[in-house]
Amino acid sequence: MRNFLLLFILFGIICNQTANAVQTCSRVAVINFQEVLVDSNASEKGEGLRYHLEKDPIALEYLNTYQKNSAIHWPNAIIGSAGTGLLLLGFFSSNSQDRQIYIISGSATILVNFLIARTLEVGNEVNLNRSIEEYNKRNLPKIYFNPGDDRESRLDFSGLKIGLAKEWSF
Repeated sequence: MRNFLLLFILFGIICNQTANAVQTCSRVAVINFQEVLVDSNASEKGEGLRYHLEKDPIALEYLNTYQKNSAIHWPNAIIGSAGTGLLLLGFFSSNSQDRQIYIISGSATILVNFLIARTLEVGNEVNLNRSIEEYNKRNLPKIYFNPGDDRESRLDFSGLKIGLAKEWSF
């Protein structure tokens, strides 16, 4: 029963993030009182602002960094697949001790991979915001973009971001 509950919670988190992925593709910025899709292309996040941001070389550099960091990271996909494989192996294992080890290690692998990928994604949004700020410093028309408008429909990872992004020095 405990394994089923853990799987159900993990499935709920993954489904919620999948639903939020649709929302991130429909982010809008306001330029000259017109709404412009920020993520107009499915493969390149932030591409809808390129026409305006390429007028400023510093803003364009931040946009290129943002898009490079938003690309698919194969190590995350491989680690997630390995965690899913361990989880499935645990469900089909006949030995109860092995089953517990596989399920715990698969769940932990998926959870850690998800947290790291989400932390990198949230941290990368800084590059898009810096790009818009740099453009707005020196160019007209201004770009008004508030990525936190639909915060109530998303999971709040702000505290987690701070915890994972903390730099420790001894």
